[in-house]
Amino acid sequence: MTVLIKILQFILSLSVIVIIHELGHFLFAKLFKTKVEKFYLFFDPWFSLFKFKKGETEYGIGWLPLGGYVKISGMIDESMDKEQMKKPPQPYEFRSKPSWQRLIIMLGGVVFNFILAMVLYVIVLFSWGETYLPTENVKYGIVTDSIGHEMGLMDGDKIVSVDGNYIENFYEIVPDIILNERKSVSVDRNGEIVQINIDKKFIPHIIKGKGRIDARLPFMPFEVTDYQKVSPAREAGIMIGDRLVGIDGKQFKFNDQYVHYLADQKSREITANLLRGNDSLSIDLKTTDEGMLGIVRGTAGLLELRTVRYGFFESIPAGITKGFHTLKDYLKQFKLIFSKDTKAYESLGGFITIGSIFPSMWDWHAFWTLTAFLSIILAIMNILPIPALDGGHVMFLLYEVITGRKPSDKFLEYAQLTGMIILITLLLYANGNDILRLLKK
Repeated sequence: MTVLIKILQFILSLSVIVIIHELGHFLFAKLFKTKVEKFYLFFDPWFSLFKFKKGETEYGIGWLPLGGYVKISGMIDESMDKEQMKKPPQPYEFRSKPSWQRLIIMLGGVVFNFILAMVLYVIVLFSWGETYLPTENVKYGIVTDSIGHEMGLMDGDKIVSVDGNYIENFYEIVPDIILNERKSVSVDRNGEIVQINIDKKFIPHIIKGKGRIDARLPFMPFEVTDYQKVSPAREAGIMIGDRLVGIDGKQFKFNDQYVHYLADQKSREITANLLRGNDSLSIDLKTTDEGMLGIVRGTAGLLELRTVRYGFFESIPAGITKGFHTLKDYLKQFKLIFSKDTKAYESLGGFITIGSIFPSMWDWHAFWTLTAFLSIILAIMNILPIPALDGGHVMFLLYEVITGRKPSDKFLEYAQLTGMIILITLLLYANGNDILRLLKK
């Protein structure tokens, strides 16, 4: 059921983004009296799931959920309709329009995706506000892993600044280190300020999720709120609502100490010390191969979050600012892909990666926030100067505008074919990474 909810959210989000993107091309084409033959959500090779015709345009839903398209008459696109291009140009065709009009039509999808993201961020901020964990409220310090320890960090360190700058939102610290190539982190370690220099060799590990910097949580109160898929605790009789107070008679001050203790007890018999109401219980069970009990703890109230509320008129500039901030950060992330030092290309993911970022429970706040983010991603990916993408068409149109010379239809056909090969290769690589990661689990 969890996987189904993620898939449904992903498909709905993709549908919204694609429809708005293609609507941008469609409306600008109509503005310049250019014939649009098809408007499709998803691709329809051989057959479509649903279609109808209104006016000169066929509207429909395809069966292959890899995007969508509008087929503009007289344009070399993914349909590779060579027969139409052999006929004399008609006044209503894309190829007959001035270069500046064709340029605007091609930019329409990207522009609409940016507008969609801004509108969604405004709606999200107005409806839910913005909740975050202030760095100053991480009162127990941080918890990290072996890579973080190798960097020089210690569990319990309290982050004071990054390159001398205080970061208000705790969970923006790691992205700031990666995206802005920070050189040092200052921490409060038992009342003493210690500066940790960030060696570039650790950045690839951080991108892959190692060298994590998370907020340290106290061990108690520890209330069981759910079970994991594999749950020795459920089989042993531990119930939701039980409060864990120790393991094998040992008590812990911090949650990470409990986690480390269990990690040393992989596939071993342990005794869970619990409170059920006012009754003290000791339940024997065997940990998993990973050293886990298979329970989920509640974390609400352990650290004080902060929520900023926005009125309607306040949410508009705040949403636009958030949109541009997200755009800027994603462009920085995109730059990392081409860096041999960061090896970010190894972390590229396809549909499984994208789908996995949606929550396992339907949450409209998360859904619209992620849809806004994915809309920005789609806009940036589409504007890349690769033939077969909007950016490829824009590149050739800019050449035409500047030089006054239009590339031949035959050249555009070969460019389109080359671009499609590049895109298929990237698609296979990204989704191949997903499959390899699943196999390694």
